[in-house]
Amino acid sequence: PLPSNAALPGPPSSSSSSRGSSSSSRLRHSLPLRARSDDSSSSQNAARPTGENSCHLSGDIRIQLNSAPGEARETASSRPSRSGSQSHSPGHGHGEAGVLSDPTADSEEHGGSSLSELRYLLQWLHKSLPYLLILCGKLIMQHVIGISLGIGLLTTFMYANKSIVNQVFLRERCSKLQCAWLLIYLSGSSLLLYYTFHSQSLYYSLIFLKPTVDFMNFWEVLWIVGITDFILKFLFMGFKCFVLLVPSFVMSFKCKGYWYMLLEELCQYYRMFVPIPVWFRYLIGYGELDSVLGWTFGILLGLLYLILKLLSFFGQLRNFKQVLRIFCTQPHYGVNATKRQCSESDDICSICQAEFQKPILLICQHIFCEECISLWFNREKTCPLCRTVIADHVNKWKDGATSMHLQIF
Repeated sequence: PLPSNAALPGPPSSSSSSRGSSSSSRLRHSLPLRARSDDSSSSQNAARPTGENSCHLSGDIRIQLNSAPGEARETASSRPSRSGSQSHSPGHGHGEAGVLSDPTADSEEHGGSSLSELRYLLQWLHKSLPYLLILCGKLIMQHVIGISLGIGLLTTFMYANKSIVNQVFLRERCSKLQCAWLLIYLSGSSLLLYYTFHSQSLYYSLIFLKPTVDFMNFWEVLWIVGITDFILKFLFMGFKCFVLLVPSFVMSFKCKGYWYMLLEELCQYYRMFVPIPVWFRYLIGYGELDSVLGWTFGILLGLLYLILKLLSFFGQLRNFKQVLRIFCTQPHYGVNATKRQCSESDDICSICQAEFQKPILLICQHIFCEECISLWFNREKTCPLCRTVIADHVNKWKDGATSMHLQIF
């Protein structure tokens, strides 16, 4: 069928035939390009009958003009689908990008929420600061005696500990008067403390007895343990003052260092046992709730506490055995040096820059005074000059120092 606007066939003129030939040639050139650009149109052209092809080749463009709008419509219909597929793929890419960017956005939101929570906390503290100060003032007034006494005991301990270390460092030049004053000062502080609180019988804790305090109150238990720990420190620091007062011809400086070490280890070992009865009575105090659950829970807590203390006991026992072995053997770092060896070293000790006093020759062939090298090996293991390892261990507490550790549990 012919379209309504198509003209009836007539005798072709020369101009129309030339235009038809040029149009058909253009169409022939465009068909391969259109076949390469669109697979569906090429398959339709291949399936056309031979008559149509012959008409197309003969120069009749009327059938070709009819097929061109169809192909244009097919091409137009295929273009939206392609554009839709292409427009869909960028949308899909944007979706994937959004998914990939979610962790960063979550982290930023999390960081922002953390900052906001911290800001709210600071604002709450700023608003609550006056009320917290009021509560702290009330607590201080309730425990003003205990706080004041704790500060006094701490300052007393620091003063006495520093003074003893200084006197040990002075060796033969230590002040006997200063040592006697420290001994009196520590003894007087302990006696004054026990006399002030004689109604509580705090000294019972030194011999594992029960003081007359309420063991159901946590602050009372903490009070007993803290006071007893400081008193034990003062007691053993007094023993070190006694060692300082011993003349050098009776006990040498090296021997005094071993005594300081042994006294400190004994002090720490004894302080570890003293709080056990106090805390055990406090933990099993749950049995006073007059219930099976209270008794069971209290006994369970007491047993756990004893197990932990037993483990710490074996750990401390190993260190105590090593210190006791060093105290009994008192290892020597060298041999006595001869006069010839001292003269080769110009008779001058490299530590004190004075003449040798009881010179000791180390295995590295360096000579020092006995007291000088003993004081050096209180903290070091190597020779002061060549750094050769002389001692296989560091002898702690030989300088007269006392541990600042507070044995609470």
